Amino acid sequence: MESLLPVAIAFLALNLAAGLVRVVRGPRAADRMLAVLLFGSTTVAILLLMAAWLDVPALRDVALLLVLLATILSVAFVGLPGRRGGRDG
Repeated sequence: MESLLPVAIAFLALNLAAGLVRVVRGPRAADRMLAVLLFGSTTVAILLLMAAWLDVPALRDVALLLVLLATILSVAFVGLPGRRGGRDG
């Protein structure tokens, strides 16, 4: 099992690289925002795998912090005033 952790971490890092292409190419702000949220969830997965692989429990705390920040970011993006279909602001 422990030999699969670095492989999974490398696969997730490649997933981040693919998401970076989406951030650069767009075409809309919503696409870019979804890619940034992908970065957050993939980074959390990488941190949790690294915590198990390297036996560093502090990485779990960092992953939890990133989950909270990604949640706040997504709520802030959805609730931006002046967007179509949103509240007047």
